[in-house]
Amino acid sequence: MSATETQITQEVERRRTFAIISHPDAGKTTLTEKILLFGGAVREAGAVRAQKANKHATSDWLEIEKQRGISVSSSVMHADYAGIRINILDTPGHRDFSEDTYRTLIAADSAVMLIDAAKGVEAQTRRLFEVCRMRKIPIFTFINKMDRHGQDPLDLLSEIEEVLGIESVPVNWPVGAGKEFRGTYDRIARRLDLFSGGNHGTTTVEQESVAGEPEDEAIQKALGNLSESVMEGLELLEGAGTAFDEARIRCGEQTPVFFGSALTNFGLKPFLDRFVELAPQPLARQAASAKAVNPSTDGFSGFVFKIQANMDPGHRDRIAFIRICSGKFEQGVQAVHRRTGKTMRLSKSTLLMGRGREGVEEAYPGDVVGLFDPGFLQIGDTICASGDFDFPELPTFAPEHFMRVELGLVSKRKALQKGLDQLAHEGAIQIFSDPEGAGATILGAVGPLQFDVLKHRLASEYKVELRLSPLTFSVARWATGEFKPEMVGHSRLSKLVYDHVGRPVLVSEGVNFLERILAEHDGVGLAETPPMQS
Repeated sequence: MSATETQITQEVERRRTFAIISHPDAGKTTLTEKILLFGGAVREAGAVRAQKANKHATSDWLEIEKQRGISVSSSVMHADYAGIRINILDTPGHRDFSEDTYRTLIAADSAVMLIDAAKGVEAQTRRLFEVCRMRKIPIFTFINKMDRHGQDPLDLLSEIEEVLGIESVPVNWPVGAGKEFRGTYDRIARRLDLFSGGNHGTTTVEQESVAGEPEDEAIQKALGNLSESVMEGLELLEGAGTAFDEARIRCGEQTPVFFGSALTNFGLKPFLDRFVELAPQPLARQAASAKAVNPSTDGFSGFVFKIQANMDPGHRDRIAFIRICSGKFEQGVQAVHRRTGKTMRLSKSTLLMGRGREGVEEAYPGDVVGLFDPGFLQIGDTICASGDFDFPELPTFAPEHFMRVELGLVSKRKALQKGLDQLAHEGAIQIFSDPEGAGATILGAVGPLQFDVLKHRLASEYKVELRLSPLTFSVARWATGEFKPEMVGHSRLSKLVYDHVGRPVLVSEGVNFLERILAEHDGVGLAETPPMQS
């Protein structure tokens, strides 16, 4: 192995790139901020709820995120913890932004599943979990908000197994709950960790640890009046619980479970210590040609999983998020843009930190680098030094909600078109033209909240007041094969439109009309995702 490969191997071994998935309001942004805080990347956690204090989460940087206190766009952050470079891919929790989340999960090597102790496994958590399951990536569960009264811990474990179909193995067990939540017992280290103090804005928390078996006198004394409930839970786990198995964790068949409170910092350090130990480093990635791309020995490669414009309101810039998969990225390195076959010099690059950015001279597999993009790159593009392989395409979802743009009420047509084109490039919306409406513009989105974000961003970034009128369609299918426009006929329930590159798309109020077309016309196909564009 050459000196360069040895260096890359060492850097790969100390990287952990993961996404945090959860239902809205489970505490995902708070947990993200605390990881950054414990890693020394920020000095104070942003209090998203404290609007009057004008403090917002580092990871929430769009103006609408600050106003609403929710994440609507994936962001990337990094920190160094215990000698490990942590790359956090923070994802929106709201289902209306699931497409952005799904793409981001493709760039992750593992996931932290955050569950509200009171609410258990919620709908969006189930959807995001399925994406992780398809990729067979390790999933670590953090049951949050133990400082509030919630469900019984054993019931939560049962729910994880029954609803998600994955083995759950508690690494630690809670000592108390709500106001009596005092700490955790580490079942692997055989250690009781008790916490006191704790402050949302800092890492301040006092931890007292007592090594030994649960029945030891010193631990029984430390548990006090909580001894009976803790012992009962631990005895049930030892007698009927699933055995901890690192091999099953690595392939996503078993999830290690941790209990704590991100708000008070209780249980956060034990979780981080175990996570960096168990979470995988960047591994070989499968290319579309079935070639396995080795992170240490293959040359530079990566793929675009996100594009974001106007991160800096002072500049009309556009950043492509590149997940590095192999080799060493160096400022100015030349690589082949596989979709076009052109060679490009990666000279304007940055490390991302929420909205912030810093110059980067080099980066390694697992890192996410932002490339300044004049409009050349697209989501899913592969960039590699060898120019002889592609990574698999990223998922695209058919829109389920549609709006017509009221062009007659828009005064700045050029600014509108520029803004719509940019947001479509980011994957936030899809643009269709209606031939029956003299080329009228129809917008499609996975969730209705995307339209609110669209209007807000057009107003704040492009100074355009957008007027939209709702359409009743809920299904879109790309027409393939021997499709002819006259097959659609005249129906109020469906309409033929064309996407941004002129491909025919049928939008409908339901699937019945589409099924009839398939039944009546041989050789016609209706696809849920658009064909790959070369």
